[in-house]
Amino acid sequence: MYFDTPLLIKLIIMAGRKSNTGIPGLSFSWKRALGITQAKQQISQKTGIPTTKAGVERKIGNMLLKALFGR
Repeated sequence: MYFDTPLLIKLIIMAGRKSNTGIPGLSFSWKRALGITQAKQQISQKTGIPTTKAGVERKIGNMLLKALFGR
């Protein structure tokens, strides 16, 4: 049986993407619905401490660079 490779790859990629509502492009987040996302953002802005792993790493990296090179 012959399969068109680009088509097969496209089907595999599309199969991996699933919306939790069943409607493409529309998804539901219980964290956003409960206001957890907004609360985290407000805490982060007021304290200056990021709540994401990437944000914490970026902040620590900047602090180290300032300590080492006095930027």
